[in-house]
Amino acid sequence: MDLSIVIPVYNEAQKIRHDIMAASGFLSGHKMTGEIIVVDDGSTDQSSEVVKNTAVAEGVSVKLTGYKEHTGKGKAVKTGIMEAGSGLIMFIDSGNCVPYDNITRGIDLLKSGECDIAHGSRFLARSLITRPRKAYRRMVSFLFRKFIHLLSRIPGNLTDTQCGLKIYPKEIAHELYAACITDGFLFDIEIILRSREKGYRIMEFPIEWTSDPDSRLSVRATFLRIFFELRMIRKALGPSGQDS
Repeated sequence: MDLSIVIPVYNEAQKIRHDIMAASGFLSGHKMTGEIIVVDDGSTDQSSEVVKNTAVAEGVSVKLTGYKEHTGKGKAVKTGIMEAGSGLIMFIDSGNCVPYDNITRGIDLLKSGECDIAHGSRFLARSLITRPRKAYRRMVSFLFRKFIHLLSRIPGNLTDTQCGLKIYPKEIAHELYAACITDGFLFDIEIILRSREKGYRIMEFPIEWTSDPDSRLSVRATFLRIFFELRMIRKALGPSGQDS
């Protein structure tokens, strides 16, 4: 298969059908074989039932996996990636915040050998935000990025560590995520640090992005969890960002 698309979901019954149809349309429209792996992170709504009843294009398969307890996005992404079998593996957030055609920019970077891992970014010069976040969320996002770069040794050329669109070759994805210990919000940071430890080249590509008004992040809870997860990552990798 050419591409595995991992979609982590938590109570996304209103969105996941459109997510699957968009992913299926992208694969068939670009004449790619592939699979869509939906990971249900302990949803309490009908997300899983919607997945089971959504039809896809010929040559595209849909796999539903998950678990009963809501654990966090990091575990959901890891679960999907470790089950993916295509030559390229990506994850993308539910809600169609990024048009699927943007994915080709990252795939082209990988196929040309310009990088080993491709990240979408909302903050490059050629990125386009069609519906921005509310002002206070933009401020929180700005402070978060500064905070993360300061405390986690993420290089400044990586502008959007938390973008929900990242693409990997299968071998690299399986290597990095097999070692990942972060179940929650900061799994991206751990994966980036592990990538740098291994010497993998990460390159960002511009995306079109529309803010999801259904975002459920609690600012207070998010920052409390950031402190906890950063401590855990630093303990695991050490102050230099390498396994201790």
